[in-house]
Amino acid sequence: MFVSTAYRFLQHLQTVKKASEHTVRNYTIDLNSLKIYLLDQWHTGKDVASGKILYTLCHAPHTHEDDALFPIENIDRKTLRGFVAWLYEQNANKKTISRRLSSLRTFFKFAMRENILSKNPIDAIDSPKTERKIPQSLSYEQVLLFFDQPDRLNYLGFRDRTIMELFYSSGLRVSELVQLNRQDFDPDNLLLKIRGKGKKERIVPITKNAADWIQNLLNHIERKIDLEGHLAQKDPDAIFLNKLGTRITTRSVDRMFVKHLKASGLASDITPHTIRHTIATHWLENGMDLKTIQLLLGHSCLATTTIYTHVSSKLKKKVFDTSHPHGNEH
Repeated sequence: MFVSTAYRFLQHLQTVKKASEHTVRNYTIDLNSLKIYLLDQWHTGKDVASGKILYTLCHAPHTHEDDALFPIENIDRKTLRGFVAWLYEQNANKKTISRRLSSLRTFFKFAMRENILSKNPIDAIDSPKTERKIPQSLSYEQVLLFFDQPDRLNYLGFRDRTIMELFYSSGLRVSELVQLNRQDFDPDNLLLKIRGKGKKERIVPITKNAADWIQNLLNHIERKIDLEGHLAQKDPDAIFLNKLGTRITTRSVDRMFVKHLKASGLASDITPHTIRHTIATHWLENGMDLKTIQLLLGHSCLATTTIYTHVSSKLKKKVFDTSHPHGNEH
């Protein structure tokens, strides 16, 4: 029943948990990894036609001929320890192994809740210890340098600068920014309605400066006409449009960042998420409390937000070391 339970679990993620396609796809990858291992261990040398679990089939009626080949009750602690060892043999890194196990923990909890299993086989399996990387953050001067790159005299350059201002104003995720509609924007009260991870909505304040950029973008004279560089607006709801006049995508935003990074001469690994880390760090350094930062960023867990205390300490030490008169003597 492993395969059919996997399908039920993925359907639960989509319909009940309202998980994003990206999240469901990652769970599918992790479940398939276990299935490949089970095939290798349980059916070595046998001619078994066993296809991959496909999250796109969750809502379609289907039969699972290979369910009998993968009885979920036979997946015990020993099996899962062997799975972890196998992942190491496949040269999977600690972060990947931790994610595989995290997905399986959620899967087996679901199986327990649905009374498919009476005992959770993953309870005694520990995830490998991984170092938590401190996210990169920019100085205010670097932010100004980067934001100065778009050519604001044309519509697409004006759009790019508006996107940057909004990232720095509110610490949005790229996926949240591209979903923004006109009705989500309240210029009078300087508020935005954001649809975050797991379809959770939150209201975040924005600066008057960012609100002015958005308002001017929506009223831009070139937004509704075809020009050599872009077409007129085709999606009247979306705030941010691409050169075809339709809603901008996360990939387009990433490409835009790469273009302006090259022009700025800043490090090539700066991403939209770097700006999210940057504003969170700057908020903290200017006295904002962690709970407020958690709410603004849409973190479900305060522990995720505490990483910025490490970023802030690291930045302060760097400033101290470079500015102290005796900082470079050792």
